[in-house]
Parts: sequence; structure tokens; C-alpha cells
Amino acid sequence: MTDRSIHIPTGWTSPGEALRHLRDTYRLDRTEGQPVSLYIGIEKVGQVEQLLSWFDPLGVPILAVGGYASQSYVKQVVEDTRSQRRPAVLLYAGDCDPSGEDIFRDFTERTDCWDQVNRVALDLDQVERYELPPNPGKATDPRAADFKRRHGRLVQVEVDALDPNVLRDLYQSAIDQHWDQDMYLLALDREDQDRRYLRSLADGDIR
Repeated sequence: MTDRSIHIPTGWTSPGEALRHLRDTYRLDRTEGQPVSLYIGIEKVGQVEQLLSWFDPLGVPILAVGGYASQSYVKQVVEDTRSQRRPAVLLYAGDCDPSGEDIFRDFTERTDCWDQVNRVALDLDQVERYELPPNPGKATDPRAADFKRRHGRLVQVEVDALDPNVLRDLYQSAIDQHWDQDMYLLALDREDQDRRYLRSLADGDIR
């Protein structure tokens, strides 16, 4: 399908208009001063918007693995964690099935940049606790035998079978173990001061 949209580069009618836009969109790194660099990982790309609606205010990066990650994506993740110069912690949720477990293993092993990894969901205990209906799983999956040997049975339950509120609480509980709320509030206060300064410029003599 041909994209017939008109792609117009962003431009401003005046410095004042540009300042007003900056005033409305300005945002600091809200994780500055946190003891660790948190990353929220999810197996399915389709759940990124949901995670953003929950955790975007924190400024924590979200990693959508989307199956077996490409080498370029792995490199990008590794470089980002190193640039933070603090311990990197991955909070991850993926499917409870042979492929879901192996995707998680593959991603964490190939990135190999984490000081701590917490798989917040989904495991067999959670499947039972939240009474999620398991599918029998695919015996033809080349990873099925290892999964059955580890867990005693072969099942397939997708992470999005969890009630969204439960998934959010699982992530939030994991975040709370590392999050310094005082530093977060300090970052928000600095951001607000900067916005007031930008507002004073935008409302001044610049047109």
C-alpha cells in the first residue's frame, strides 16, 4: 500500500511559538539519582502502549523483546545500560510456555548486562494462583521436552491472560523494591522549576 500522507518537517512561526511548545513538552530524566537503572521488559510488542499508560510518568525505559531479539537490538540495549553508569535491573513479563521461557533466556544471556533480573510474570504458580485456563501446549515445539522436564507438564498461557490490574501490580511491586521516591519527587520539582522558567520566557517579549 502506498503511503500518500504529506510528510512536513516540524517548523515554527516564531521563537515564541517554539518556546511555548518547549514549555508544554519539556521533561527531565525522571530517573536521575535513582540507585539503579530500571528497565521494564515485555515479550509482546502489542503490550507496550499499556505499559506506557501505567509507567510513563516514572520515565523508566520499556523494552519490547517481540520474540527473539535481533543482534542490533541487543547491542542497543547493552549500550544504553552502560551509558547509565549504575546497576541495571530488568523487570520482565512473558508467556508461560516453552518459547516464552526460551525467549527470556535468550535475551538475558545475549545482553548479559544486568546486575539483577526479575521475571515478574508469568510462571506456573501464577497460572494456578490467578486461575488462568492453561492450553495443553505444543508437543512439536523443540523446547517442549525441556519445559516438561523442568515443570512436570506442558502448558501454554500467554501473559496477556492476566488481569491487567494484576500485571500492573506485579510490575509496581517489583519497581517499589528499587525505587527512591524522594529522588523522584526531587526530579519532578526541578522539572517544574524549569517549566516555570520557560513559561516566563514564552510569556515575555519574545514573539
